[in-house]
Amino acid sequence: MQLHESAEMYLETLLVLKNRLGLVRSIDVANEMGFSKPTISVAMKKFRQEGLVTVDESGFLSLTEQGRDIASRIYERHQVLTHILMNLGVSRKNAEADACKIEHDISDETFSALKKEYARMLQK
Repeated sequence: MQLHESAEMYLETLLVLKNRLGLVRSIDVANEMGFSKPTISVAMKKFRQEGLVTVDESGFLSLTEQGRDIASRIYERHQVLTHILMNLGVSRKNAEADACKIEHDISDETFSALKKEYARMLQK
């Protein structure tokens, strides 16, 4: 499934919040991302229709297996790219901001090669 950058960011944010807070509502995602609750609610409705997110009777959001796979892939890219950039001497703030931009556009092939090289760097 091909998602736009914004959709990937919503899913990644939901994953991060779920790990941090345990239970997450749309308002938590809105506050974390600095967006309005209606904007997030529209996105979550679309994700429910696409089978990426579920909402329980109390309004708590959960990623489906497919949603979690997408969010985890983007989050892994963010983490690895941030660490690579920091190891190159980039400040944490800039490394995180740049990784956030790169993570959505980099090909699977290039990311795989970078990840492999990063693992090799860690072994030294």
